[in-house]
Amino acid sequence: MRIVKKAIVATAAVGIISVALLMSSTSSAQENAKLPKSIYIQAQAMGQSTQLGQTFGVTVIIEQFSTAADQKVLLDAFNAKQNEGLVNALTKMSSKGRISITGTLGYEVTYIRKFPQPDGSTKIRLVTNRPITFGEAWTDSRSMDYNLSGMEVILNPDDKKNTGTLAPACKLKMDKENQLQLELLQNEWKLVDIRQR
Repeated sequence: MRIVKKAIVATAAVGIISVALLMSSTSSAQENAKLPKSIYIQAQAMGQSTQLGQTFGVTVIIEQFSTAADQKVLLDAFNAKQNEGLVNALTKMSSKGRISITGTLGYEVTYIRKFPQPDGSTKIRLVTNRPITFGEAWTDSRSMDYNLSGMEVILNPDDKKNTGTLAPACKLKMDKENQLQLELLQNEWKLVDIRQR
């Protein structure tokens, strides 16, 4: 699998969305029930490459986790209609939480999976439809094609070792060799100072 930004192959965020949706996991079954207590994950997003020097705060509130059945729905939708099918399927799913940038109301997240790791860490992946702004719709901007947002965080027992990446605007597509590609509108953002509470 490759991530493509414009015509250049990038490698930093290979696992954000495609692995979360389109590869099976050995994690235990997850109940699609509301968590007894919401999980809050806060981080600082740091720009890379063309966004170098830019930062902003990110907060994710997890109310419940998606199930393997949800994963299959998205996989089937993508296989049927590619990115458009995935967007439509996400639209029909119920909210599992919210993601927001500091100072904004944010938006709903409809797919969140948790994957316990052998080393005791926990990998959390999310994908959701990205809200399209009025300006984008009015001008029919190219950015409207990048209608998904994705994020991956790895939470360790030692908070100082937490890592993550954020792709605020992206889409999925297949290349000529039928390999999945995550195409980014801009570079992915590195997440630092990640804390769970």
